[in-house]
This record gives sequence, structure tokens and C-alpha cells, in this order.
Amino acid sequence: MPTLRFIGHSAFILEGEGNVVAIDPFITGNPTATISADEINPTTILLTHAHNDHVGDSVELSKRTKAPIIATFELATYLSSKGAETIGANHGGTVKFAGGSVKLTPAWHTSSYQEGDTFVAPGVPAGMIVTFAEKKFYFAGDTCLFLDMQLIGEEGIDVAVLPIGDHFTMGPADAIRAAKFLRPRVVIPCHYNTFPAIEQDTDEFKKKLEEETSAKAVILQPGEIWEVAEPTMTAADG
Repeated sequence: MPTLRFIGHSAFILEGEGNVVAIDPFITGNPTATISADEINPTTILLTHAHNDHVGDSVELSKRTKAPIIATFELATYLSSKGAETIGANHGGTVKFAGGSVKLTPAWHTSSYQEGDTFVAPGVPAGMIVTFAEKKFYFAGDTCLFLDMQLIGEEGIDVAVLPIGDHFTMGPADAIRAAKFLRPRVVIPCHYNTFPAIEQDTDEFKKKLEEETSAKAVILQPGEIWEVAEPTMTAADG
């Protein structure tokens, strides 16, 4: 049975059958993270976009473990220049990795990496449909609500990981509208309560989501591990 571990902010780890997939592994400097980057050994790293709070520790993790980073072409090329193992792709493309595959989708956001006082802008943001252990996960990344989420929903999403922080991404109300488009069995919120500007009430989000959609909301605390089970879930402290 696969597990999904919430690191905090938008960082997650999917694990199953010896494969470990790190998604947007912002760990070092993440005020909500309960682990250090040297505690994980990914076999694959997935990045939705270039912002520092998503790229995070990906280069160092890739150098240490030889795990490939899968990202949009420009971001992958940029991170390769830093010494990481990378695989570049683009919207609509599917890339296989150890234990699964990822299909890149559009996302509406910005995408730049900051080095000191300088911003570099490698490419555009993406969402990701991750097929892993016979489940389909949609990691929306940082995005606003957009109508083509209806097309993503046609892929048959089991678990949708959606930002709810507002200010930089969708807020709770738009995330619920997104869930109506996506029609997942489970929604897991992310990108909230890391900083004051994105503080949200997850209990209220869960209540409204489950009142207005058929999806179940799973609220994970940083470090918590979710066992992806039918038809609901169980959780244990990480």
C-alpha cells in the first residue's frame, strides 16, 4: 500500500515498493518541516515550478542519491547546470520513473528562482498527474483556479493535492471549486500556514468541501503519513 507523507508547505513524499518520490522538497528553511533533508533518500524528484519554496533541496538530494529531477525543460536544464540529474519535459508529456509516471499539466502561476538578489526565470509552472502504485495523484502545484481542471478530472484522479493558502495561490473557496472540476475521491490541502500571509482554517475548509462535494478532505500535519487506502484513509505520525 503506498503512503504519502506531508513534509510541510507543498513538500510531500510518495513511497511504495521501495520507490521514494519527493515532490517539491522544500525542507531546509521550511519553518513547518519536522525532518532534515538528509533523512530522505528519493529515487525520483518531481518539481512543479522554479520558486525557491518548491525547488528547495532538490539539487542536493539529486547529487547525493542520483535521483533524477523531473521538471519542465527550462527548469531541468537550469538545475542540470548546478550538477543535478534531470529529465526535462513539458505540458502534456508523460515521463516514466521508477515505480510510476508523471504527466505534466498547465498551471497558472509564475516561475522564477532567486539567487541572492537576482531572479532567474527558468520556464513556466506545471501541475503533475502522478501515477504511482495503481493510484492517480494530482499535485496542482501553485496555481489559481482554471477551467481546464475539468480536463484533468477526466484522467480519473484519486487524490488531489491542492493549495489553499490564498494570496499567492487559490484560496479555500476556489480550491473547493477546483475539487468540483476534478472530482477526486480525496482532497489534501497544502501551501497554507507556512507564513502569516497564507494562514487558513483547515477545519472550516474540510467542513465546506465535504458539504459541497463528494470528496473527503484529509488534513495532514507536517510529518504525518497517510496510507492510501480504499475507500478512506488511515494516518499515523511520521
